[in-house]
Amino acid sequence: MSFSQLKRRSPLIPLGGIVASAHDVLPPQPTHQVSVVVASLKRDNTSWIREQLPRSWKPSIYVVDDPKADLTVPLNKGREAMVYLTYIIANYDALPPVSLFIHASRFAWHNDNPDYDSLASLLSLNIPYILERGYANLRCVWVLGCPAELRPLADVNPVWEDYRKSHPPNKHEVTTKEVYKQAFGELLPGETVPEVVGVSCCAQFAVSKEGIRRRRKEDYVRWRNWLIETPLVDEVSGRVLEYMWHIMFGQKAVFCPSAEECYCGLYGMCNLRQCSERGCEGQYTLPKVATLPQGWPLIGWEGEERNYSGPAL
Repeated sequence: MSFSQLKRRSPLIPLGGIVASAHDVLPPQPTHQVSVVVASLKRDNTSWIREQLPRSWKPSIYVVDDPKADLTVPLNKGREAMVYLTYIIANYDALPPVSLFIHASRFAWHNDNPDYDSLASLLSLNIPYILERGYANLRCVWVLGCPAELRPLADVNPVWEDYRKSHPPNKHEVTTKEVYKQAFGELLPGETVPEVVGVSCCAQFAVSKEGIRRRRKEDYVRWRNWLIETPLVDEVSGRVLEYMWHIMFGQKAVFCPSAEECYCGLYGMCNLRQCSERGCEGQYTLPKVATLPQGWPLIGWEGEERNYSGPAL
């Protein structure tokens, strides 16, 4: 369905037999099987995933720092990338129609919601939209990552042009943009290194079964081996994958759809005010710091009480 068709259906958007206003939460259709793949640490509270998401959705909560957990990873490296690859490898032959790849925290600075609430966003997801397109970034706003986060051919630092021949790099010596070109060649050999890479951060997305199977299972195994073996430190190797997932799933190197179209199609919010291709007023504000204040979402940045009206806490 085109964006213009979605707009014409506003302000009432029927999905799965349920009619809701364009600004209401639109429950996903229960007939669609969805797996929720979560990268977590032992200290994370993931109860909201099990208790507040639709019962038809299956949580796959990986605990990266607990080798005795029901779901874990071969090595705690590469941040969420190790979890995502491990899930795909284990489930490749029996994937559900849609897999959601998310972080463990319900409230986090990068969640594309006025309250930075992942739950509110997930409850609004339009699953047929994901099935139709095969891939969707869960962030519609362009800041950070769009329209051009990396310029691999121009960003190469000669010192790190071949990072494997140098002493093991650390986070103070190398950045993602400096090693992306070489990493791209190792991960996607034979494919042309793009001049520009753009996708909204921060490695949370939805992919259809067909989107994942654009690549062979052997590719995902090879990519996980790369993640295990690379001398790049955790945050750099993870960020390399962060800006490569969309390409792996068959999208163009610059994946920056109009924010207005994204909010309408992916979340059913088709009448947001003052929208541009980069964002919509009041939907997302980039915070000055990455840590939300204690007591959020009931307590604000200055210690004031907030008029929170989102899903139950």
